[in-house]
Amino acid sequence: MFERFTKDARAVVTGAVSHSERVGAATVEEEHLLLALLDREGSRGSFALGSLRSAGPRESLQRDLAEARRRGGLSRADADALSGLGIDLSEIVARIEEAHGEGALESGKRSDRGRRTGRRPFGRSAKETLTRSLRVAVARRDRHIGDEHLLLAITLQGGVAGEVLADHGITYGSVTRVLYGEGGVAEAS
Repeated sequence: MFERFTKDARAVVTGAVSHSERVGAATVEEEHLLLALLDREGSRGSFALGSLRSAGPRESLQRDLAEARRRGGLSRADADALSGLGIDLSEIVARIEEAHGEGALESGKRSDRGRRTGRRPFGRSAKETLTRSLRVAVARRDRHIGDEHLLLAITLQGGVAGEVLADHGITYGSVTRVLYGEGGVAEAS
């Protein structure tokens, strides 16, 4: 599948690996793909993100992703479900961090800080995003997978990265309107 990726999409994937390595994550996840998309300039995906962001959103998006990592990668929907059961996730996070240090629950952290050799594996959320980006490209009848397809796939995924984007008004529909001038209601599954 990687041979179908454009130069920009390949740069996002390699950038995601770098983000994963930088934070010491055991695997490359969807959030790393989003962070790599935020790094890009001069591509279709960066154009869409730039068109939809208001002043200072990059830092806000990064802060919201960091907060989700701090909660162990649980989405707001997960936190709401726990709250419905009488479980205060923020209290649990505070107690765990008090006992084990800030960021103790960060999802995907490696327990061994040793040097890692070979390729960094892709986690389930990243694999699903890459697969969905192929489906989005095929549904649009595009021959290649660009970084815009990765962005659209993240908005469809429904995970933490998609939730953070939606909180900032970046949805499948809004990205589709910016890129293609369409309503964006149809979804590539």
